[in-house]
Amino acid sequence: MSVKKELEQALKDAMRSKDDLRKSTLRQALTAVKFAEVDKKGELDDPAVLAILQKEVKSRNESIEDARKARRDDLVSAAEAEIAILEEYLPQPLSEAQLQAIVDEAIAEVGATHPGDIGKVMQAVMPKVQGRADGGQVSQLVRQKLQSQ
Repeated sequence: MSVKKELEQALKDAMRSKDDLRKSTLRQALTAVKFAEVDKKGELDDPAVLAILQKEVKSRNESIEDARKARRDDLVSAAEAEIAILEEYLPQPLSEAQLQAIVDEAIAEVGATHPGDIGKVMQAVMPKVQGRADGGQVSQLVRQKLQSQ
């Protein structure tokens, strides 16, 4: 079953069980998916849907930071609960060691030797880690590896 179908089914289940938090969180995620489909003018594949879910999680993490600065613990706990719901549909994140192995493999694969090759390495790495690692984290690791060579 596709990720989008899983989300739709989970939304129906949340509506039946009257779980308002889950219902609203899943609705927001599905709305983001629908907007992306309208922009693309077609169905999204699973990696694209997972990328949208990651963006939703990232958005909520930013909201948590803002809520902490404002000392709004109620907003922090609500955003954390939404993140927990969204993470149920994301694949398990890669460990640091797994990510380093993928980056090392990609560097060898494209023959990267200097920091100017970051783009080539990123192009090789991102499809392998889609939905399981943050792009910023990957970029930072690639940059560190290429500068130390």
